[in-house]
Amino acid sequence: MELEDIVEILKNDPEKVIPELLDDVREQYGEIPYIMNFMKDLPEIFIPKTLYDNSIMREFKNLDQETVELISIGVASALRCEHCLKMHLRIAKRKGIPKEKIFSAIMIGASLSNAAVLAESTRALASEFPDENGKKNNTNNEENNEKEQCCDPDCEVCNIAGANVK
Repeated sequence: MELEDIVEILKNDPEKVIPELLDDVREQYGEIPYIMNFMKDLPEIFIPKTLYDNSIMREFKNLDQETVELISIGVASALRCEHCLKMHLRIAKRKGIPKEKIFSAIMIGASLSNAAVLAESTRALASEFPDENGKKNNTNNEENNEKEQCCDPDCEVCNIAGANVK
């Protein structure tokens, strides 16, 4: 369904587009996620969320669907969201993604989750315990960040919105 068609339906009858969006999700994933079922009676929330999710999960042409699903598994694992993780595991299984790749995604998510805990905790620790000179540690590295910034205005990493995304 094209965005213009959805906008027109929303102007006239928002309830009409919900079954079509749910069918599209069911076709893509083989099931309808719990949160979508929960929100389907709230068109003012359901429709924009579904459009947003669709643009992120399915319209990025730089990533294939297997990679998107593996990222979803890694993130659900890192966030410790059992419901999301189980749903994305079912989707990955239906898509024929090998168990070894799925496990790798889970391990990457777990590693990043662990790094986040350590980064937050060690920064808090460093900020509360002064160094040997009695100064608190600069945990934000504000002075270093200025030196580490890229100077190239055409840098595709620093300026991703302006990059030529294919």
